[in-house]
Amino acid sequence: MPLDAEIAARLKRDDDGLVPAIVQQHDTGEVLMLAWMDDEALHRTLTTGRATYWSRSRQEYWVKGDTSGHVQYVREVALDCDGDTLLVRVEQVGAACHTGDRTCFDADRLRVVQGAAPEPAER
Repeated sequence: MPLDAEIAARLKRDDDGLVPAIVQQHDTGEVLMLAWMDDEALHRTLTTGRATYWSRSRQEYWVKGDTSGHVQYVREVALDCDGDTLLVRVEQVGAACHTGDRTCFDADRLRVVQGAAPEPAER
């Protein structure tokens, strides 16, 4: 069974038919990872409650946790206002990153020069 036609019509895919999916811990808002979905991956995610993605490197679908045990139980999926990005809110079991880190954004934080806060705009 294909992705619901109304949802499919709202998606704006890249040239490979993919949409980025930002994955977030549902109760804390912690950003866990970025993955890619096509129509089939989104359909599987919505109908199984398990996060399913398209692997660009392996050219195959993967259900998060099937090999690692670090499962993502889907709580909510939202489409952004432009239809070109998905937000997948999950209950993450174990590490989200393939490196074993809690998130894919734990290990390599970049230095930011802190500037003064901008003046509030006049009304």
